[in-house]
Amino acid sequence: MSRLILVCGETGAGKTTYSIELSNDINAVRLSIDPWMQTLFSKDMQSLDFSWITERVERCQEQIWDVSVQILQTGGNVVLDLGFTTQAQRTAFLQKASGVGVAAEVHYLDAPEELRRTRVQRRNKTKDPRVYSFEVTKQMFDFMEPRFERPTATELRHGKRIESIERAV
Repeated sequence: MSRLILVCGETGAGKTTYSIELSNDINAVRLSIDPWMQTLFSKDMQSLDFSWITERVERCQEQIWDVSVQILQTGGNVVLDLGFTTQAQRTAFLQKASGVGVAAEVHYLDAPEELRRTRVQRRNKTKDPRVYSFEVTKQMFDFMEPRFERPTATELRHGKRIESIERAV
């Protein structure tokens, strides 16, 4: 049976690193929003306009979902690294998954703010191509911080909370 995993967490929680490792562990296709946005829209962005960005994120998510359905229908596993900032976004994808006969899992990476800020600064500096798509500025981090909605127990009933800790480099 195909697996669909929605990976969520605040900026710098380790979503992409976790998604890469999980995809390797369960032989899944990983689809991440950041490279899509960087490739398709970064050259067109004039300023940090949340409504402009949101519209394009939604377009990418629609296309990513279409690709995910094709993979799931052929028996493959999918890990979605799309941020899933709000409960509404997660609920929409959980309902879409149910509509194609898949009980999706939510994996929530929980990490303290100080650790997440340190990780983002390190990622910006090293530009490790496995996890770096664009620089996350302090302004971007601070903008997103109050917007994240922690998953509810109901959302996590088929998933899990992962306490993110610093790993030795």
